Amino acid sequence: MNKKMVNVQQAKVIDKRQALRKMWEIRIFEEMIQELFDAGELYGTMHLCIGQEATAVGGAGILKKSDWIVSTHRNHGHCIAKGTDIRSMFAEMLGKKTGTNEGKGGSMHIADLNVGNLGSNGIVGAGFPIAAGAALSAQMQGTDQVVLCYAGDGATNEGSFHEALNLASIWQLPVVYFIENNQYGMSSSIEQMVNIDKLSDRAKSYGIEGITIDGNDLVAVSKTVSQAVEKARNGGGPTLIEALTYRHKGHSKSDKLMYRSEEECRQWQENNDPIIRLESELIKNGVQQEADIRQMEFTIRKEFADLVASVKSDSEPEIEDLLTHVYAEGEA
Repeated sequence: MNKKMVNVQQAKVIDKRQALRKMWEIRIFEEMIQELFDAGELYGTMHLCIGQEATAVGGAGILKKSDWIVSTHRNHGHCIAKGTDIRSMFAEMLGKKTGTNEGKGGSMHIADLNVGNLGSNGIVGAGFPIAAGAALSAQMQGTDQVVLCYAGDGATNEGSFHEALNLASIWQLPVVYFIENNQYGMSSSIEQMVNIDKLSDRAKSYGIEGITIDGNDLVAVSKTVSQAVEKARNGGGPTLIEALTYRHKGHSKSDKLMYRSEEECRQWQENNDPIIRLESELIKNGVQQEADIRQMEFTIRKEFADLVASVKSDSEPEIEDLLTHVYAEGEA
């Protein structure tokens, strides 16, 4: 089958200082919602992406505002990187009417159409066909929009993954499938779940490009995503990216982490933390000073603490709100 050849523009150069701030915003947001959960102020569960900040900022953070993302249950970093309002995210987590979903969606369903955030999903693998549908919409309407679809390693064993990639390939849709391989699908090692060395090898079955990268290297992520996005934007079709990373916390708040060793966790956290790696690079190259970075971290913590304090006084949804947003509004 002949594929359309396109000239891909040079990868977008990411501002590392701004990226570091955004990565710290993601981490501090998650540390604070963990504290709120432990204090009994959050309902339901949540899935933390601490340790995976580079995949969020290097991916969603380099898109145009008009581009779209589709996220997962581990969604907070993607949403913040795409530009979703952080106060509204805190409000959603705390069940307030001022939240992104008016307090009715919670952690796993944050969405913000104003910045191209098509929403998160608690169903593993559900984002693959949603992303294909959004990409088909962009293609049919003749816009230059591209969809970046996040998913975990475990989701690549779902039927929706194979069905969506097949359609995306056949129709050469402007979509980039981005797999955050954090080594575990819930409590199962990905090595025990597949019989291939790289998840990106599955792209070959559908005649599209597959790439495996270091997901904790901000520059590698942003460069790879930027090139794949521009290829898709110019009619070159989809790309499957596998980013190797690691979640520092459990699958969810109920995870006791009995399936991986303390030594493994320590190695990843001490030797391959994406924030530490970027900080070390910036300090070594004289771009930022250690003291300035720590002041930035302190400032973000203070700003977020003030946001949480203000959100707590916001109103909660009324009983009548249960009946809103159930069906799309408009004429039949």
